[in-house]
Amino acid sequence: MPALDQMTLLIVALVALVVVGGVVAAVATSRARRRRDLESATRPAIEQPPAAPVEAGAPAVDEDAAPAPVGTPPAPVTERPEAAGTRLSRLRRRLAGSTNVLAQALLGILSSDRLDADTWDDFEATLIGSDLGVGPTAELVASLRKKLAVDGVQDPAAARTVLRSELIALADPTLDRALNVTGADGLPAVVLVVGVNGTGKTTTVGKLARLLVAEGKTVLLGAADTFRAAAADQLQTWGDRVGVATVRGPEGADPASVAFEAVNAGVEQGVDVVLIDTAGRLHNKANLMDELGKIRRVIAKRAPVSECLLLLDATTGQNGLVQARVFNEVTDLTGIVLSKLDGSAKGGIVVQVQRDLGIPVKFIGLGEGADDLAPFTAEGFVDGLLGA
Repeated sequence: MPALDQMTLLIVALVALVVVGGVVAAVATSRARRRRDLESATRPAIEQPPAAPVEAGAPAVDEDAAPAPVGTPPAPVTERPEAAGTRLSRLRRRLAGSTNVLAQALLGILSSDRLDADTWDDFEATLIGSDLGVGPTAELVASLRKKLAVDGVQDPAAARTVLRSELIALADPTLDRALNVTGADGLPAVVLVVGVNGTGKTTTVGKLARLLVAEGKTVLLGAADTFRAAAADQLQTWGDRVGVATVRGPEGADPASVAFEAVNAGVEQGVDVVLIDTAGRLHNKANLMDELGKIRRVIAKRAPVSECLLLLDATTGQNGLVQARVFNEVTDLTGIVLSKLDGSAKGGIVVQVQRDLGIPVKFIGLGEGADDLAPFTAEGFVDGLLGA
């Protein structure tokens, strides 16, 4: 075969191969396209949720706005404490409904049909048992026997008026019970709260902070109880509820140092009042009482202590009076806070602690509620005892 014919056959064979390859590729592509179309036709459609209706007046949503950060905690809710005025009337009603021994004795004398010697003896014994003290009891009984000798309690309203007047005089309304919250030379007032273990100092400091916030004061808390576990956390929780910051140190830190830092922060921030919580301590432990004196001296290097309040459990009776004497020697007390007067407290301690120490009762606690702390007034206390 000539060379030309062989070349022609080779070209024809190559062309045939190209044509056949193209046909095979076209067929494969067509089959793949048909397979995808069949799969799309048989696959169930995914329904999109309907768009939420837009309310009239609702702000438009900015689709280009950056998304809100995930895990951002909600802003803390600040409570609005109850004002002091409404607390007094509410707590007076609670005191009237309590089992207070002094209150029961006073109401008993008013309900007596006759006032003979035995009645007065029983009345006197009950008053002494209510922690009123022998001296105040003798004065009250002598005055009542004289003023009620003629008419007795034939006129209950008149007898109640006489009894109310005598009791208010015993509670001494002339004492200055105002809390000094005006610092010297533009410095914040510093209020130091002390007491024995278990009286509820941290809770009382938190309640006192609420009372001051309700009066429009700016407050800073100092957690100088560095011995009790979670004491600083408890105090900070009380402060957070009313938007009050807490200065705290590590557990076991020097309480005087923490107290000083709190006062220093109060000076720098320009707050009205710095409240200092301290660890509970037994009044018969000399080293612990000396430490309390140190706290007061260290604070005074930055700002003078405006108030030193002793928290007393009213149910402790005569032991509370002993505590007050010892704490007064170390810290120069300016006021008393009496707690738990709504339960089985005897009540007479109010008169006795003021009579013996000359220290006014400035606040009373009558419950577990956040706003169950109120300024003490002689008239309000007596009206609560008499159920007025």
